[in-house]
Amino acid sequence: MGLEILEAYKKKKRRSNFYSFQNFLDPGYPITSMGTFRDNIRLFLQECAELEEYTVEGMSIWSTFLVHKNRGIVFPLYTIEENVKSSVRTFCDHCRCAGWSHHFVSKKKYHLIIPADSEWNKHLDDGVFDDQTHILHGLIHSNGFGHLICVNGIEGGSQFLSGREVMDLWDRICTNFRARKITVEDVSKKHLMDLRLLYGVAYGHTWFGRWGYKFSHGSFGIMEHNYEKAIEMLSSVELDQVIDDFRYTSRSNVMKQMIVSYRGLSNTPLITIRDLFRFMLAVKSCNSVKEKQPNVAPVVRARSLRNAALNKSEKSVRYIKFSNVAASLDSRWPVRRLEFTADVIVDALREKREATNRFGSCGMSRQEARDAARLHIGDTGLIDYVLKSMNNVIVGGYVVRRAVNRATRVLEYTIQELRNCDQPEQEKLPMNSSSLMKDYDVNPGTDVHTDVLCLYNNLLLSFGQSDVMNFAVRTVLDSKQFVKEWPFRDDPDDSLLRFICCILPSCIGLEDLLTKGHPPGEVVEVPLHSTIGDLKIAVESAMRDTYCIMDNLMVTDIVGMEHLEDNEVLFGIVESGSELWVRGFGLDLDSELKNEGGSDNWKVNCRCGARDDDGERMISCDICEIWQHTRCCGIEDSEAVPPLFVCEACCNSLAPPRAENSFVFGHYGATALVPCDSQLGMDMIY
Repeated sequence: MGLEILEAYKKKKRRSNFYSFQNFLDPGYPITSMGTFRDNIRLFLQECAELEEYTVEGMSIWSTFLVHKNRGIVFPLYTIEENVKSSVRTFCDHCRCAGWSHHFVSKKKYHLIIPADSEWNKHLDDGVFDDQTHILHGLIHSNGFGHLICVNGIEGGSQFLSGREVMDLWDRICTNFRARKITVEDVSKKHLMDLRLLYGVAYGHTWFGRWGYKFSHGSFGIMEHNYEKAIEMLSSVELDQVIDDFRYTSRSNVMKQMIVSYRGLSNTPLITIRDLFRFMLAVKSCNSVKEKQPNVAPVVRARSLRNAALNKSEKSVRYIKFSNVAASLDSRWPVRRLEFTADVIVDALREKREATNRFGSCGMSRQEARDAARLHIGDTGLIDYVLKSMNNVIVGGYVVRRAVNRATRVLEYTIQELRNCDQPEQEKLPMNSSSLMKDYDVNPGTDVHTDVLCLYNNLLLSFGQSDVMNFAVRTVLDSKQFVKEWPFRDDPDDSLLRFICCILPSCIGLEDLLTKGHPPGEVVEVPLHSTIGDLKIAVESAMRDTYCIMDNLMVTDIVGMEHLEDNEVLFGIVESGSELWVRGFGLDLDSELKNEGGSDNWKVNCRCGARDDDGERMISCDICEIWQHTRCCGIEDSEAVPPLFVCEACCNSLAPPRAENSFVFGHYGATALVPCDSQLGMDMIY
């Protein structure tokens, strides 16, 4: 596919833009972005993208081509500029579900898309914005607020790009362009498991948390402290208690067998559920329990392992996960960069081994490994730093060793599959572990993914009769909205003054527009020796350039500077990086393009505590027209919405009940849950 793209562009007489995928948009490559997002995206399109000869729904398309040298592919990164005033999608559903309904409508949206593998040599079509098969689809408004709509790596159908590689690229895009906040709705699954639950229990954050995405808000009124307490409660359950709780159930042998076996495989004690899941996810495809003879009985295998341990004359080598090594290093590089470099080195060692067809014994000298890594990473200091730290470490499913080749007398790096290593963890298998295996059709350690799925289904999704734990699981699963924020940066050595400028609600007619909250301010930059009058002009220019209702904005005052003349120099009056409030007139309050939530005056007031649209299924009362969750009203997701619906609050007002209800609806200001928290012992969560 990559070669076809390359040949097609060689035939054209247009400037082509091909960049290395691995370090594309690293600082300074290929551009250095210093301004606001709206300025940086324009600079990127001007310097690094090429305007296509066709459009999508009348929108301009720019293409940038990325080269993945390690895999020998070339693929497009498309940037589509959507003009809101001429678009059929004037408002942003993603903003509404993210709690940004009150944001002013931005004039432009920028879609960054890497299509599915099979679409790389085709033109984009009119359904491009609704296609969920893209490898990457991100949307950023011209004010720097945006949304990660979809990521599909190997698990999502791509044959070449992993989800982690795509996320690294997206993170570099947002950082380089100086995005301000990006949301993501985490509904990702792997092997039928919700990753926000699995990773939340194992690591305390979602899969997206590796790139800094944190809890934004939950559905059904769930707040951040609810989410954190639920995660803490689930991850801190002790494994001994799990064994005891399952003692009199049909799953007793399976659960005990799993826990005991993986405890035996671990170098460190596994005390809690978090310890167990974190270890299993780190091991991944470890096959250390299973030997080459699959028909050997477990009891014989366990006995041979113990005998081998007793007969060892040398001290066993302990292998350490490189992720743990990287986390403990006092490095100027982030951990994810160290881990990525280690992955590149292991890929090079694996390719060398496969090319020479010498299983487990073909190595590379330090210089060879360094040169191979430089094809994908330009920072040689980073490569040397990682190589120095790689000895007896686990990277993915391989152990990396460093030793002197006896024949050449040269220090070499070699890899060996983890399951083929003589790991000392096997010595710790309990004497009775083999007898426990008879009730489980797959031996623990043979397929870690199967083991994780077994524990996920039997433990996390089924805590027996514990309503408290089941409620905690539901709390985590109902928390889908996560956000990453890039702090406002004001470089002290720069020759610019930067401010966050907000429109005061006292502007004529603006009070009614801000009933759902005040929109974020806009980043404004002026030269170091600018005057107050210059700042007013810059604010007007930034606001007019960004928001639909501010085409004719005129700034009259800056709060705190009303008594100063416009020709006063700013330097020394106000500190760069400050938040400023401005007054003015000229807002187009008659326009429909005011808030991202739309012009409809809808209201959410559900018994769960929700006061805004959270993306979940809702129903409106035909009397009070207040929206509530169907689930909170007892309507299952599989059930159709009734043609006529009257909420219980309106029913009570029309015909007061004879007996007092056991709960109070949020319609009257209460936020009680059904069942009540105190009944579940969940006071620590809600």
